[in-house]
Amino acid sequence: MGIRAIPLHAPRRASVVACIVAALTGTGAQAAPALVDPALGVRTVVGGLNLPIGIAFLGSNDWLVIEKNTGRVRRVQNGVLGATVLDLAVNNAEDRGLLGIAMHPQFATNHYVYLFWTCRGAPPPDNNPYVPAARNCTPTPALGADSGGINQVPLLGNRVDRFIWDGTRLVFDRNVVQLRAFQADGAPTPPNQGDSSEAPRGIHNGGKMRFGQDGKLYVQVGDVGRRSQMQNLPSGPTPTGTGPTEPDDQFGGPEPDDAHFTGVILRLNADGSAPTDNPFYSVGAQTGGEVGRNLQKLWAYGVRNGFGLAVDPYSGNLWESENGEDAFDELNRVTRGSNLGWIQIQGPSSRIAQYRQIEVNSVTVQPRWPMSGIATSSSVALSRLFKLPGSHYDQPEFSWKYPLAPTSIGFQLGAGLGAAYQGNLFVGFSGSPLGGPLFRFRLNSNRSAIAPSATNLADLVMDNKRRDDMTEGQPLLFGTGFGIVTEIRTGPNGNLLVLSLTDGRVYEVYRR
Repeated sequence: MGIRAIPLHAPRRASVVACIVAALTGTGAQAAPALVDPALGVRTVVGGLNLPIGIAFLGSNDWLVIEKNTGRVRRVQNGVLGATVLDLAVNNAEDRGLLGIAMHPQFATNHYVYLFWTCRGAPPPDNNPYVPAARNCTPTPALGADSGGINQVPLLGNRVDRFIWDGTRLVFDRNVVQLRAFQADGAPTPPNQGDSSEAPRGIHNGGKMRFGQDGKLYVQVGDVGRRSQMQNLPSGPTPTGTGPTEPDDQFGGPEPDDAHFTGVILRLNADGSAPTDNPFYSVGAQTGGEVGRNLQKLWAYGVRNGFGLAVDPYSGNLWESENGEDAFDELNRVTRGSNLGWIQIQGPSSRIAQYRQIEVNSVTVQPRWPMSGIATSSSVALSRLFKLPGSHYDQPEFSWKYPLAPTSIGFQLGAGLGAAYQGNLFVGFSGSPLGGPLFRFRLNSNRSAIAPSATNLADLVMDNKRRDDMTEGQPLLFGTGFGIVTEIRTGPNGNLLVLSLTDGRVYEVYRR
C-alpha cells in the first residue's frame, strides 16, 4: 500500500493527526528528500518504522524511537531496527497515541526516560456517550493491544510517565501528570452552546517534551478543544469570554481544574511536582485546591495546537511551533509567564483584522465559541485576555498568514553541517501538497528573535496567499520531500536527524 502525505493540521472540521492516519492509504509516491545546498546530503539511517514521532539517544549509535499508533518504543542500534523495549496500550484515535519522549539530563546515572501518551480505556455506557467510563487511566500503564475507538479513553487519558531504562527495556517508575483527553462536546449540558451536532473528537493533544538547561521538564499540551480560561476566555465560552461565568462543558470549568487544564506549557520537577520558582506558584498557593495546584505547574498558556518544542542549546531559550486554525501559524519564543494569545489573538496583534476576516469566513473546529467573537481591534483583543498576575502577552517571533502546518522544530548544535548552519532553527511541516519542506531560520545576535532572511520577510510574517501556498517562503527553504516531519534533532555525531512520519524513516542530513 502506498503512502500519501496529508497535512498535519486542523483546517476547519479536519482533525490534526487523523490526517496522518489517512496517510497510510493512497497510491501516490512522494519525491525523495532533497536539499537546497549542494554541499549537504541526505540519507536514510533507518526505515521500517510505523508512524515514528519521537527519538531519544542512549548512545552515539543507540537510539529509542517511538511510534504514535502502536504505542511501541523501538530500539535502533547501528542503523538496525531492533527490539521493542516497551509496548503501551494506547488510544490512537486522531491526535492521540504515544506522542513524546524525553531523557533526563542525568540519564547516565538515573536512567530516567519520560513518555507522553494516551491510554486506552473502556467505552462510555451506551445510554450516555458523553461521560467516559473512567476518570483516570490504570495506575500502572497497561501494555499490549491498542484502540482506535474515539470514546475509548478516560477523561484524563493523556499522561506523562517516568520509566527506568534497565539496559534492555523500559520499566515503569511513576506517573508524573495526568491530563484531559476525552472529547464529546455534543452533550445536552450545558445547553445552548451551539455544539450539539459536534461528533466526538481526539484532537489537539500536544505531547512534545524537553528538558531545559535548568533541569526542568517542559511539556507542551494542546487545547484539546476546550474553551476556558487557559484559552483566554475568562468566563468560559460566552460570546466575548467575559461576563457571567459559563461552564466549558459537562465537567465544569472554565477554571483550570484537571479536566480543563489544557492549552498550556508545563514546567515540572523530575518527579512531576511544581518548581517553587514557576511564574504562578504563589498565585496557585493563594487559589488552593486542584485549580491552584495546576496553576503552580504552569509556565505559559494561550496555546492552541503545537507539535514542536525545542530548547536553544546556546541561549537556553524555549521555542515552540503552533498551528493556527485557518490563519496564522506561529513560531514562539516562550518566556516565563507567557500568554501566547489564543483564542483572542493568533499571529501578530497588529494583524487582528486579517485574523478575524479569515476565521469568521471559515468553519470552526469547535463552534461553542464562534470566531465571530474575535475582537475588531488589537486593543480590545488584548483587553480580553485572561490575565494571571505575573503573566504577559508575547507576540509570535514569526508567522504564516495562511497555514503551512509547522510540525517539529529543532536547533543545529555545533558545526557538523558547516559554520553557516550552527545554531540555526529548523522547522518541518506536513507533507501535502508541498512535498514535506524544511525551513531554516537564523536568529539575531542575542538569540532572542528571528533574523529576517529577506526584505519581504522583514515584518516576520510570510504573507502567503492561501493554505499550503509558498509565496514569500523561498528564502527560508532548506529542503523538500521529507513528508510529515515529526522530530528534528542534532544527532550524537553532530548531523541533523529528521523523522518522517509518512515515510517511516529517520533521515540524516550531513556535510558531503
